[in-house]
Amino acid sequence: MDTVLLGLPLGELLLILVVLLLCGLFAGFLAGLLGIGGGVIFVPCFYLIFHYVFNVPADTSMIVATGTSLLCMIPTSISAARSQYRRGNMDVEVIKKWAVAMLIGVAAGTVISKYYGGKWLAALFGGVMIINSVNTLIRAKAKPAFDTLPRRPFQQLIAFCIACFSSMLGIGGGTLTVPVLNACSVPPHKSIGTSSAVSLFVCVPGALLMILMNISATPPDAPVGTIGLVNVLAAACVICVSVFAAPLGVAIGRNIKPVTLKRIFAVMLFIISVRMLISGLCD
Repeated sequence: MDTVLLGLPLGELLLILVVLLLCGLFAGFLAGLLGIGGGVIFVPCFYLIFHYVFNVPADTSMIVATGTSLLCMIPTSISAARSQYRRGNMDVEVIKKWAVAMLIGVAAGTVISKYYGGKWLAALFGGVMIINSVNTLIRAKAKPAFDTLPRRPFQQLIAFCIACFSSMLGIGGGTLTVPVLNACSVPPHKSIGTSSAVSLFVCVPGALLMILMNISATPPDAPVGTIGLVNVLAAACVICVSVFAAPLGVAIGRNIKPVTLKRIFAVMLFIISVRMLISGLCD
């Protein structure tokens, strides 16, 4: 008779743990290499595991996946941001201008996700990321659309929108920040370094709100180990390895041409996004 833990056969549970550990390594590496915070890997991975392995309804799976992703990105983003700052790749002035607007955006996105989240978020995640990836791939060699960043009020509006959508989708902030900064003539390596700091402003308050706002109302059909809208067991598996992979991504990224970085970013994003869009529309 097979040993059962957390409602699953031991062999199946061990396989899930291995997948989660690999997910953490891959996401941490990409966080450092591309400045994307890891959320584009965490969200689909958690969603698929919660929904198809633990048989959690799609709506609950997506909401918990976004909250768990935000928690997982805290150490990854810290590690990536520290490495980028040490290498001079971070625009601190941009972070100062965006800080308050990002915090307000996170609060708005978290509330929207709590009350209106569900399977539609998977479709939204896929749709937004597909557009983002195609635009990045097509414009990999294109000249920036603008010579500089807009005036401060418009920058704050951009920061609010990035933080709001990122907290809703559990993607940190780098995925949307990098294309915006590149379009405003910020060099790719500087864009990636700055986006690592943006991810911190999204994932830290976002994860805390996902836990605290829902701690007394954890969905009854959520996977084992869920507190509020965050699955701490899944987070623990990926956090322990992702933080060590981020500096490696930063180091390798310094030796890659900017155009190549953009293409890697776009292709990875497209593949993952198509899967999420299909899942959100068809499940």
